[in-house]
Amino acid sequence: MDRIRLGIVLGILAGIIDVIPMFFTKSDLDADISAFSLWVVSGFLIATTNLRIKGIAKGILISFLVLLPSAILIGWKEAIFFLFPYSS
Repeated sequence: MDRIRLGIVLGILAGIIDVIPMFFTKSDLDADISAFSLWVVSGFLIATTNLRIKGIAKGILISFLVLLPSAILIGWKEAIFFLFPYSS
C-alpha cells in the first residue's frame, strides 16, 4: 500500500475512533462530520508532507495546524465557558 492510501486509511481509523464517543454524547451531525474529516485530511497531509522531523512530531504538528482554525472559532464562540467553566 502506498503512503497516500495508508495515510487516508489511518486518517479514517482515527476519525472513527474520535467520532465514536461523540455519538454517545448526542453531538450534532455537523460536529461528527467535521471531526471525521479533520482526521482524514490530517492523515492525507501527514502522508504527503515532506517535513524533516520525526513521524509522531510531524503528525502532531499537522493535526494541530489543521485543527487550529476550528479551535479558534469554537474558543471564540464559547470563550465565557473557558474563562469561567463552573459558573451557572
